[in-house]
Amino acid sequence: MKEARNILKRYQGNPVMKPEDFHGIARIFNPSPVKFKSQTVLLVSVRNFYSETNYGETRVAVSDDGINFKLGEKPFINLESSEIPFSEFKNPIDNRCTMIDGVFYIVTPVGHSVFSEPFGILGKTSDFKKYELIDIISLPQNRGTSLFPEKIKGKYYRLDRPGAGNNSKGTIWISSSPDMIHWGCYRPLLSPGYRYWNNNKIGPTPPIKTDKGWLVIIHGVHIPASGPKYYIGAIMLDLQNPEKIIGKTNSYLLAPDEEYERHGACDNVVFPCGAIADYEDDVLRLYYGGADNCVCLAEGSLKEIVDACLNGY
Repeated sequence: MKEARNILKRYQGNPVMKPEDFHGIARIFNPSPVKFKSQTVLLVSVRNFYSETNYGETRVAVSDDGINFKLGEKPFINLESSEIPFSEFKNPIDNRCTMIDGVFYIVTPVGHSVFSEPFGILGKTSDFKKYELIDIISLPQNRGTSLFPEKIKGKYYRLDRPGAGNNSKGTIWISSSPDMIHWGCYRPLLSPGYRYWNNNKIGPTPPIKTDKGWLVIIHGVHIPASGPKYYIGAIMLDLQNPEKIIGKTNSYLLAPDEEYERHGACDNVVFPCGAIADYEDDVLRLYYGGADNCVCLAEGSLKEIVDACLNGY
């Protein structure tokens, strides 16, 4: 019998990025992956032993083969040099990066020492060398804001996961905008708990266009007596009406089964911030964080994942 949990296969050399591989790095995790020209680029979350702020930061990792990555030496998103109040923002990690019309737009959840947190800031880059901050686009508490890669009926769309603070459960919402800054027409899309592995929390990543609909890789949280466990699954949205869910995986795609996923800064975590679709070779490349400590890779058939959503297995 078919099950979604059998589709993705972990890279045998996992993790592809470990803290001990890079000078001064305490943790490296939760990558947002994109293809840039012929290279694979990851916006990785980093904890740096030498940071004077004691907060996380985002760095750029680049690879020619998708396996061996070179890590940038400096933070890519530098908010300290920005205008107030942006210079007071902290902990820019867990990015969601989406290419729209040849430009890479990045939504980053950040915090503030006084105001509620986290909330999303929008930035962009065309070369992963220079980051341009645009504006705040989501209110707290909000993590995981993920842009669709193209307009739908003349509007930009995005997914959010507001709430989930103070032990409350968070729901995925969808909204639209004429310009990526002013957002409205908010609609609830999916609540946690449609299956046991996501009964506490749920969250989105940037949608991937397929001929059957928008594929959205999600994370789900289940809290048994032993403590929280993070899983990875997927849903499908209608191409022309993304407010409509047309499929969901019943089983998860990945569970925290390996040693590098079960033990780290946050035990029992596999966490996605996006995936890369290779349409020609029918491969979905899922880079994900393992236990908030390392970067890992799993691959599988894109068509099989879509079918798993549409047929509910």
